[in-house]
Amino acid sequence: MASENIAAISTGLVASGVAVIRISGDSPQKIAEKMFRPSGHTAVKDFEPNKMYVGEIECGGFTDTGMCVYFKGPKSFTGEDTVEFHCHGGTAIAKGVLKRTFELGARPAVNGEFTRRAFMNGKLSLSSAEGLIDIINSESESGVRAGYYLYREKLTVKISAVQDKLLDVLSEIDADMDFPEEDLTVSSTETAKTILGDCEREISDLLKTFRTGRVLKNGVKVGIAGKPNTGKSSLLNALLNYDKAIVSDIAGTTRDVVEGVIDISGVRFYFSDTAGIRDSEDVIERIGVGISEKILNESDLVLLVLDASDIDGEDEKIYSRVKDKNCLVVLNKTDKTSVKDGRADIEVSALNKTNIEQLKQAIYNKTVGAGIDLNGDFLCEERHYDALIRALEKIRNALSAADKVSLDLIAIDIKGAWDALGEISGKTASEEIINNIFAKFCVGK
Repeated sequence: MASENIAAISTGLVASGVAVIRISGDSPQKIAEKMFRPSGHTAVKDFEPNKMYVGEIECGGFTDTGMCVYFKGPKSFTGEDTVEFHCHGGTAIAKGVLKRTFELGARPAVNGEFTRRAFMNGKLSLSSAEGLIDIINSESESGVRAGYYLYREKLTVKISAVQDKLLDVLSEIDADMDFPEEDLTVSSTETAKTILGDCEREISDLLKTFRTGRVLKNGVKVGIAGKPNTGKSSLLNALLNYDKAIVSDIAGTTRDVVEGVIDISGVRFYFSDTAGIRDSEDVIERIGVGISEKILNESDLVLLVLDASDIDGEDEKIYSRVKDKNCLVVLNKTDKTSVKDGRADIEVSALNKTNIEQLKQAIYNKTVGAGIDLNGDFLCEERHYDALIRALEKIRNALSAADKVSLDLIAIDIKGAWDALGEISGKTASEEIINNIFAKFCVGK
């Protein structure tokens, strides 16, 4: 089906070495014929697909030297004919090239419209599109890996395999309903239970990867807690390996949250150095303590910092607040004393940077997990997790009712499970779901 030409700057409107302007639709090559003068003898209409041609890009008010490439549908990203101009990356140049495409009949693309066309033309699944935006937006190596898992259709393959099994069960039930004289009920029920059991295990295995997958995609929030002057700010500086927080011997120096980011083994960690937690008559300090407690409640991990040279009842009060959370107790200032504390998971000296690398590894193990293969396949999208939970519930309902009700009744739950899984593969995704996903993309993608 013919589609109108859309155009956008795919590289973003920033000064750079090269800018790429993409046109996709039913006749982008006709626009290129009016804009591009090849340096060689091959006319634009005769361009060989997937080959770069050097020439001049006519933009109305000016001309730029650049390159043009033609991708013939359906062997293109969008599945339709596509042309790209590669010009110099000045913002005025890129805007001028884009403006000329509009003058020649293209319209401005909206957010994610190129990828949406790829999805509508069967070039990628809905979950693959989500993986693509995760790759683009990722700020860590692990986030790229998690997105790549989706983009390469690995999750879609697994989900589609489960959906096929559910369809097999539904077909078996239909056959039993259509030919009651064959008395297939018993064998159909046993077949259904076996297949549904396999589906239950496969979905359960996927769900088990979500906690790690979410961490790989989104990173880990780590709150640093403790009473005033235990060396929390010094510890943050040591972890970041530069002076981010103000360090002072005066208790209560940190009154606002100080944040820093590092990668540990490819995973992004977001640290928040909070104000020292203690009872105080100071209004400003009480506000800081309140903010600290909110940060700690939202953290994936709490580092409770104790001062080895000054452990008292205040430490016990704070420990009682955080001990039930995912928590690492860090005994700091071990350069000043040899005092031990039974609650400590690790002993460090932020001042001398003793055991800081060991602390990083402990933080990683406590959140991501020791021995985790980051090249593995992980569920990382909340939307996928919710859909799988609903599918699993439907399958378990069908299993529990298989020996109690007629097969046509359990078919309702089986179809419900298939529909829930289809929200991931895209087979049953609503227009609202699709719109929300592609709204996350930038205009040029």
